[in-house]
Amino acid sequence: MNNYRDIIIRPIITEKTMRYMDADNKVTFEVAKGTNKVQIAQAVESIFGVDVEKVNVINVKPKTKRVGRYVGKTKAVRKAIVKIKEGQQIDLFGENSEN
Repeated sequence: MNNYRDIIIRPIITEKTMRYMDADNKVTFEVAKGTNKVQIAQAVESIFGVDVEKVNVINVKPKTKRVGRYVGKTKAVRKAIVKIKEGQQIDLFGENSEN
């Protein structure tokens, strides 16, 4: 991968990942297939300017879905749960927290 923005595809925002952000200072991203933990940590540190303590990677397999007689599959996703150093944070929503 030549660019760090090619590694980090998008943040994953769900109720569970929001709990991770509040309780343990962990942020979840969808990452490119074929990347390792070191590349993911370097990408997050350079893009967001934070210190990464730990990276966990999960490969989510596609699930079979049906609509009537048509059968298809959801897409396979590679997730990275990144633990940020205490006292630092990533603002995923682009809002001021002063409200």
